[in-house]
Amino acid sequence: MYTYARYLNNSGLDETYTDSFGRPHTVESRNDVQFQKLTLNFKGWLFDPKFRYLFYTWTSNTSQGDPAQVVVAGNLGYQFDPAFNLYAGIGALPSTRSTNYTFPNWLKNDHRTIADEFFRGSYTSGIWASGELTKGLKYRAMLGNNLSQLGVNANQLDDEFNTVSTALWWMPTTGEYGPGEGLGDYEYHEELATLLGLHFTRSREDAQGQADDEGFENSQIRLSDGTLIFSGDPFGSGGDIRKATYQMAAANAGFKYRGWSVEAEYYRRWVDDFVTTGPIPVRELDDEGYQLQASAMLIPEALQAYVGYSKIYGEYGDPYDVSVGVNWFPFLRREVRMNIQGLYLKDSPVGYSSVPFAVGGNGWVMTTDFIVAF
Repeated sequence: MYTYARYLNNSGLDETYTDSFGRPHTVESRNDVQFQKLTLNFKGWLFDPKFRYLFYTWTSNTSQGDPAQVVVAGNLGYQFDPAFNLYAGIGALPSTRSTNYTFPNWLKNDHRTIADEFFRGSYTSGIWASGELTKGLKYRAMLGNNLSQLGVNANQLDDEFNTVSTALWWMPTTGEYGPGEGLGDYEYHEELATLLGLHFTRSREDAQGQADDEGFENSQIRLSDGTLIFSGDPFGSGGDIRKATYQMAAANAGFKYRGWSVEAEYYRRWVDDFVTTGPIPVRELDDEGYQLQASAMLIPEALQAYVGYSKIYGEYGDPYDVSVGVNWFPFLRREVRMNIQGLYLKDSPVGYSSVPFAVGGNGWVMTTDFIVAF
């Protein structure tokens, strides 16, 4: 089970922003308390320990009324060998470190930096293989329907089934990197733990198969000023994009030692091969960015402090964010924590109702979360 209550105040954001094409937009302001999310997991084996199942349901109460506000999903798999496990169902594309099953072992609670959010893929139906090739060297490869299927029905999908996402990561010094290879060194490694990872994702995307922009955990392809490329007349040129090819590479590295951790990830995204109705002013979009996160256990098992920074170098703006936060573990266990965070946004290109940032956001956002995960 994973759940939390959140107080969010983003009233410090500018009330409006103007995109790269001179169009004004309103920034949604919030100052509220929400019982934000509840996730229930049921997993185990059936008949044979190698035949595995995972069923789960989750809800995002800030997204009530939106598509996929409640999700009931799962997957089935068979563990042929430590080096080869095969699954089918709904899963996360391993497009970045945060979508490679590291959740909920993050420094922040249930949201990413804006660069990670901008570049990543999301959840879709498909088949995937995973395993450990040798001690400390793991992989995951997935073939799926699209970049983000939550809230999209089968008739809206194209018939190409060509979304591919792969991840390869290596933990050379200790052969492990903590629970879920997550962020932060709550475990207090006495020996230096290191991680290196590579990701690549490719998908042919169709305008009809796009998830609603308010659906939680969904991802959409945006310009770096926040404009959805499949929205009407995105460039103000009188043309619409009907199809596009998304390709994204990511590389990450990190270390943990005696309560300290440093994590970094670099992203490069190409969007091209457009099918349009009417003229658009580009043949390709080429954006890159990175994120940095560092943490320290100020009091072992009890108090953790962290900082984060991410930046996007885009063709329509160079947004960034800065975060400073603390995690307090009142029972000296990681299953229960309180997270207090200040987040500064500069021209955020991403946002939806279940995360603390807003599209076009400029200014400070404050959050206080109480989290239970076991």
